[in-house]
Amino acid sequence: MKVNALMMDQKDNVGTCICDVSAGETVSFICNGENLEVKTLENIPYCHKVAIKPIEKGAEVIKYGEVIGASDVDICVGQWVSHHNIHGIPRDYISELL
Repeated sequence: MKVNALMMDQKDNVGTCICDVSAGETVSFICNGENLEVKTLENIPYCHKVAIKPIEKGAEVIKYGEVIGASDVDICVGQWVSHHNIHGIPRDYISELL
């Protein structure tokens, strides 16, 4: 298996592609020592996110174990995750440090 995406935390619901991946190709990544794969539903550009778990409308999008936004629509496994289907969520970083 050739790894072409990164998943850094088992809580993640997206992976980050480390190369361009065309629609219908397989995204391969490792989670907790296990080799996992998903088939892309659309083109995923280099350094962009692909859904590796279903993400319901309004659900948190988690990358590297951190919430990076919320979904505007239902996102299927294998879909491109970007500004076209998620939005940022303001965070209170001061209270997170306390």
